[in-house]
Amino acid sequence: MQISNLTEQLTALVEAGVRKQIFPGAAWSVGTVDHHAMGAAGRLTPEPSSAAMQVDTLFDIASLTKIISVWSLVGQLVKQNRLRLDSRLADLLPGTAGYALAPITIFQLLTHTAGLPLRARLRASYGDVYDDIVRGVLREPLEGVPDQAVEYTDRAALILGLVIERLLGMPLDVALAEHVLQPLGMAATGYGPVAPRHGQQVAPTEYCDEAGAHLAGTVHDFSTRLLGGVCGIAGLFSNVPDLQRFLRAMLNPHGAVFDADWVRESLTVRTGDLQPSRGLFWHPAAGTGVQDDVWCHLGFTGTAMWISPRRGRYAVLLTNKLYYTREFDRINDIRRDFMRCAFAL
Repeated sequence: MQISNLTEQLTALVEAGVRKQIFPGAAWSVGTVDHHAMGAAGRLTPEPSSAAMQVDTLFDIASLTKIISVWSLVGQLVKQNRLRLDSRLADLLPGTAGYALAPITIFQLLTHTAGLPLRARLRASYGDVYDDIVRGVLREPLEGVPDQAVEYTDRAALILGLVIERLLGMPLDVALAEHVLQPLGMAATGYGPVAPRHGQQVAPTEYCDEAGAHLAGTVHDFSTRLLGGVCGIAGLFSNVPDLQRFLRAMLNPHGAVFDADWVRESLTVRTGDLQPSRGLFWHPAAGTGVQDDVWCHLGFTGTAMWISPRRGRYAVLLTNKLYYTREFDRINDIRRDFMRCAFAL
């Protein structure tokens, strides 16, 4: 189906999500390198007086940070031969020497096969001092046997962020801005906290007892807040137009940001017979097979993006479903239907 013919169907689907109170509002896009359809539905909050959601509303994109920040920068380091997928942490982060993380490779972190602890538990395990947290993470025993299971964990992105900072000699947010955001023209994207600018909205997320309000412009992820707001786990705020720029560059990876080999290797199952299947940080979209070639990453706050090089198409769905609940069954139904419509599956 042509991109231009999708607007009515996708608008109806997203408006149904608002009506059923799955999320207060959403912004979305589906496109190719040359064409796109986009829209928005609902409001920033359920209140009738709340402003209408806009296509350029900023969202806390949660774990999409792992793709925009960590995956992109690791790919550049690999292209520059400053990092290999079989590089061991012992050779990259001296703090791992003599500990269980020492032999873990970049590949194992990117495929979530390193056997890391599944939960971050940073404050409970290490306190609230940044250096103590980093030291503790790098010395933490494994919970599983490497290469025996695919188990998604935030710690993989956290550790890769530390690797990036060490190799580039700069903070992660600075590296991201210099090497990814600025070259792609993603001017609205960056680590928080962010304040609404003139004409720019920020979608609120979950109610925070400590703040006495729904978070808006402050990252929801507690581990990221504990680490000062900048890490590989989460922390980025972005919008549909900027994520379009990112995904279009992936579909046409000939510039300074993306290497065609890196994109191809990442959007290929790299975990053999282990389930669930994984590429490099990306994974096949739920309900699809390898033959469908639709790859996905999700964010806890209600965000998602998909890409299919074979179909030459991408899709973005940003919602603030966390305003209502942490329950995911209904948002996952919407995501599945949105993806199937967007990619004509």
